[in-house]
Amino acid sequence: MMRRVFAIFAACLALVAPVQAEENIVLGLNQTEVSISTNFNGSEIIIFGAVKRETPIPDGPELAVVVTVSGPSKAVVVRRKERKFGIWINTDSVEVDRAPSFYAVATSGPMQDVLSRVEDLRYKISIPRAIRSVGAPMGIVDSAAFTEALIRIRTKADQYDLNEAGVTVDQQTLFRATVQLPAALVEGDYNTRIFLTRGGNVIAQYETLIDVRKVGLERWLYNLSREQSLVYGLLSLAIAISAGWLASAAFGLIRR
Repeated sequence: MMRRVFAIFAACLALVAPVQAEENIVLGLNQTEVSISTNFNGSEIIIFGAVKRETPIPDGPELAVVVTVSGPSKAVVVRRKERKFGIWINTDSVEVDRAPSFYAVATSGPMQDVLSRVEDLRYKISIPRAIRSVGAPMGIVDSAAFTEALIRIRTKADQYDLNEAGVTVDQQTLFRATVQLPAALVEGDYNTRIFLTRGGNVIAQYETLIDVRKVGLERWLYNLSREQSLVYGLLSLAIAISAGWLASAAFGLIRR
């Protein structure tokens, strides 16, 4: 009797025990730190890795890889301009609760093929899902248009990017992706996520951070503006006056 009870108990444990991930990720980056200096004009992040398996490659849909790199997020006010009485003025505005300062998505195939909508909603992978906009003023009936406008503006400024051929996968084991970081970067931790998918479903994921910091003169000016705003303002004023005086003196010499 006791053996039968133990067998039933063991079977129940097997049913409720968490299923081990089919595949695990071994990842590497060409750089984990990005330094922003006075001559910084962007950087390239190379993400490479391999799939570590304990079982043979399963039959069915091929392995797909999705890579995202996200900069620090903060609230953003998006305003709508309309032409009235011959001039452009701000009319409506919506505050987006959270939007990454930089967001890049690279996939090994078309987004609709490698990731289902349910998984996108769960993991917030695509650019629209990475932006959080809860509500809008009562008078705004098309709040989604403001989020679309934010995506359009930042995509044009190379701050948002979707590259549906940005990841190469070899033999469903090795993968490589390249993400371009623009010159206008916000300082902070850039969260890098890698997802393995089959048939649109996420089967494994991995996260790491890329440290983006100002160095040299950029670092000094940034700290000065935050910690000693009065000194920073006086220094800016002195530089502006000096530049104006030098321009005036140069113009006077040219006229002579």
